[in-house]
Amino acid sequence: MPMTMVEKILAAHAGRDRVVPGEIVEVLIDARVARDFGGANVVKNLLDHGLPVNDPRKTFFTFDCNPTGSDQKYAENQQKCRLFARRWGIRVFDIDAGIGTHVAIDNGLAWPGSTLISTDSHANILGAIGAFGQGMGDMDIAAAWAYGKVWFEVPPTVRLELRGTPAGTSPKDVALHLLGHFGAAGLLGCAAEVSGPWAEALPLHGRITLASLATEMGAIALLFPPSAEVIAHCRRATGRSDWEPVFPDEGAAYLRTETVDLSGVVPLVSRPGHPEDAVPISEVRGRKVDSVFIGSCTNGRFEDLAEAAEVLRGRKTAPGVVLKVVPSTDGVWRKALKEGLIEVFKEAGALVSNAGCGGCAAGQVGQNGPGEVTVSTGNRNFPGKQGKGEVYLASPAVAAASAVAGFLTDPAHLPERPALFGPPEGEVPEGAPAAGVKAPATEERPLRFTGRVHVVRRDNVDTDMIFHNRHLAITRIEEMGPHAFGNLPGHEDFPKKARPGDIVVTGANFGAGSSRQQAVDCFKALGIAVLVAKSFGAIYRRNAINAGLALVESDLLDAGLEDGETITVDVEKGEIVRHKDRSVHPAKPWNPVQIQIYRRGGLLGG
Repeated sequence: MPMTMVEKILAAHAGRDRVVPGEIVEVLIDARVARDFGGANVVKNLLDHGLPVNDPRKTFFTFDCNPTGSDQKYAENQQKCRLFARRWGIRVFDIDAGIGTHVAIDNGLAWPGSTLISTDSHANILGAIGAFGQGMGDMDIAAAWAYGKVWFEVPPTVRLELRGTPAGTSPKDVALHLLGHFGAAGLLGCAAEVSGPWAEALPLHGRITLASLATEMGAIALLFPPSAEVIAHCRRATGRSDWEPVFPDEGAAYLRTETVDLSGVVPLVSRPGHPEDAVPISEVRGRKVDSVFIGSCTNGRFEDLAEAAEVLRGRKTAPGVVLKVVPSTDGVWRKALKEGLIEVFKEAGALVSNAGCGGCAAGQVGQNGPGEVTVSTGNRNFPGKQGKGEVYLASPAVAAASAVAGFLTDPAHLPERPALFGPPEGEVPEGAPAAGVKAPATEERPLRFTGRVHVVRRDNVDTDMIFHNRHLAITRIEEMGPHAFGNLPGHEDFPKKARPGDIVVTGANFGAGSSRQQAVDCFKALGIAVLVAKSFGAIYRRNAINAGLALVESDLLDAGLEDGETITVDVEKGEIVRHKDRSVHPAKPWNPVQIQIYRRGGLLGG
């Protein structure tokens, strides 16, 4: 039976001749990675449950979120991971290495057709080399470290056909164009196979840029059939010849085919708060900027830095504008030094950091302050993601041009003189104080729940809204509750209102974004009984199931539900009863695996 790329990879790693979408299989993981963000919790899970490390040769730490150790909790967590690594003989790609996914590609941890999981929600960047990469929560990673395998539901595949050739634009512009086309949930729960002449000729760095934005479209992964260049790169990186790349079978069954015309793509930016809100730069040109960040797993390769350096060469950043450059890996850093790019950046007035993730997840370089307007080459601009200011997403060329101009623009519209700052326009209000801590409720194992409803009438509630990244160093569940919805406008007081046994009802793609486990555990800390949503972000859904938190998919918002109502949710039958009028509403019943995990108290429970 013909299969898609993701089906062939999962089948091979499940010891099966074939798999079909919707099937749940146990998948052997070739590379099991934990970062400094999440790594300490992986260690804690293993120690708390007395679990061993299945195969240290396939197990890795990558310190990339805060490789400077500039935050005390990050420094503490990194050292906990180092001590654990010494005990088990685990390789640590320490603070000098760079972004874990790029390290995996350049150091032979992954190859076309392989599997990799990480506490990085952008681990699906491995689709750039035709590998299966997934970001997962702390429990999943701990299970893979202990057993070598994790369960996975085979996703349907969308065939993404890119037609035409974009003129005068970069892969980042195409990636933002795709985000605008699909939106935040247009590929929710699906894998996508990228095809078309432009995609087939795309170099590795461009494939990485597109693949890195899969999560922002709700996708499991964007997979490229590996080119000769990619295969040669991975042969060199692995130093092995015992693997063969995977390609889709002729006649493979796809959920649908999406054709996207690239011929009219122009330089784009995503407006603050929504990566999918991509507009031509002409719509925002002239917006004064305070800072520019060039780097991230999306645009931190040598070619991305070279694109920016071409604009910056012989120029200076505008007065008062801060330019921060973070290469993706130490290898990229060294090549940039050898080729003269570092000198270009320094002459332009940039701060050049050691390799890493930059401002993402409260990282070492690239955060902004209240009221600050930033142009970033990253992949997310959720409120609070990179700091307290506004973030526009753009290509390296647009970012560099904006740094020189002092306002949002592209290289074709650089002014003779940069824009200058005027007097400040008033004070920036401080954020609300944190709510008091509530103790978590005693967990029970019912499959039928009755509780009071809290309604959140929004789609695409991301994990930064649920649990802000400034609290990511918290590892004690009982300390997480007060921060639930702390970055979701209109719901900041939720922890004060919530009572054990309450039910949260919300819209589509709840939990989009990061793989942070805290976005699940904060509800457990408050004793929330059930989360009901039209759909959930793929990683978030896994995290909730694995943590033993009840979640149910239903269009319940369409029923006009109100705060304070009482409903009963039956996850076995797949139905919800509204007590107000005794109406019955359908829900997706739990599968046997979800019931089994829930009944034993979570993935790592007894």
